[in-house]
Amino acid sequence: MRSTRLDLALHTGAVTLPDSGSLVIFRPRAGDDLSALPKERLLIVTGFKPDFDHFAARGYRCATAPEAGHTGALVCLPRAKAEARALLAAACAALPPGAPVIVDGQKTDGVDSLYKELRGIVAVSDSLTKAHGRIFTFPAGPELAGWAGAPQQIEGGFVTAPGVFSADGPDRGSALLAGVLPAKLPSRVVDLGAGWGFLSHHILQREGVKELHLVEAEAAALDCARINITDPRAHFHWADATTWQVPHLAGAVVCNPPFHTTRDADPMLGAAFLKAAAKMLAPDGTLWLVANRHLPYDPVLKATFREIEDVGGDNAFRLIRASYPMRR
Repeated sequence: MRSTRLDLALHTGAVTLPDSGSLVIFRPRAGDDLSALPKERLLIVTGFKPDFDHFAARGYRCATAPEAGHTGALVCLPRAKAEARALLAAACAALPPGAPVIVDGQKTDGVDSLYKELRGIVAVSDSLTKAHGRIFTFPAGPELAGWAGAPQQIEGGFVTAPGVFSADGPDRGSALLAGVLPAKLPSRVVDLGAGWGFLSHHILQREGVKELHLVEAEAAALDCARINITDPRAHFHWADATTWQVPHLAGAVVCNPPFHTTRDADPMLGAAFLKAAAKMLAPDGTLWLVANRHLPYDPVLKATFREIEDVGGDNAFRLIRASYPMRR
């Protein structure tokens, strides 16, 4: 859908690229077709490791943050409004005044409301609507400096950032899971999909833990975790949790897996986390899991672990202990 709008916008002149210089592309998703743009001039900026790896494997220059000095930018709008604003501010900061900032997004991700908001702040072009989305441009300038994403401190003294999961406070599922973790844990533990470190904080309060691996795909969340978790037993890994390999098999994996990358639920993503967790565990290891009750995880759990037990929850969440991973 993004390529449909971009191709049409370039063909009709609704969007015009600078004749030379580097173009920075903020937060494209794996599968986005950027072939309408000059590949040799592009810098892909994303902190999401699977997307970073996707574009790097295809020969694009990639970074988690832009340096200054580009001549144009394309911002691929994310769902989170605070993150979208921060990306637009970052795009302006990476460009000289007047350079074009191209904005592309789906209606379901709030592009219409953002377009209306920007029209009251900067000189926004007419937009092109196509494929359930909108694309438009505006000149870079200082007007959006107040939208720059700044870390914030939340209840409990934790630091979070715009766009990270549960930025306003610990989500209910993680809080429930923290409450059922045993008083003593194995010496080596993995927090799979660690986010900004809430569960890791509680894991490190348990007896027996000598080594904790925080695995998180979102660089901004992991940066927050590094601030929130200063214990020398913690090791931080910016990685795709479904493909990361533990240095040594762990005695326990603690996990509140994601189950969507778009607005629609994708249970296969959570299932991939469960399968990955099983491969990280020692033969007598245990997975401590929280999951929404509507997610169909039972088949993959039964195919992956010898012992499965519900250990709590509420009307929305299940708390599960799964032990003795099967080796195929």
